[in-house]
Amino acid sequence: MDSDTSQDWAPDACTLSPTERLTRAEEFGQLFAETARKAERPEPTRLRLELAPGPGPVTRVAALAAAETECCSFFTFTMTVAAGRLLLDVEVPAAQIAVLDGLAQHAAASIAPAY
Repeated sequence: MDSDTSQDWAPDACTLSPTERLTRAEEFGQLFAETARKAERPEPTRLRLELAPGPGPVTRVAALAAAETECCSFFTFTMTVAAGRLLLDVEVPAAQIAVLDGLAQHAAASIAPAY
C-alpha cells in the first residue's frame, strides 16, 4: 500500500499516530495479500472476508482484530473457522460505513479475479 491511500480509511477518532496508522494499514494489506480469497458486503455495515484457512492466518487475524479494536472500538470482528474455511466478518455502526468501505477496497484489491 502506498502511504497516500493506506490511511484514507482510518477514522478521525483513531487513537493511533500517523506512523502507527500506516503500520496498521500495511499489516491489513499484507494479511489481505497473503490470505484474501473473497470479499462481499451482505449489508452496508458488514464486510465478510473469506481468508485462506490455517493456524497462521487464524492467529494473525485474531491479533490484528484485537489490536484494531483497541484504537477503533466501534469495530466488531467475528472470526468463524468451519469446514476448511476462515471467515472474518467486520461490522461497524452506520456512522462508520466510510471506514468499512476503505477496508473493503483494500481487501478487494488483493483478491485475484476468478477466470
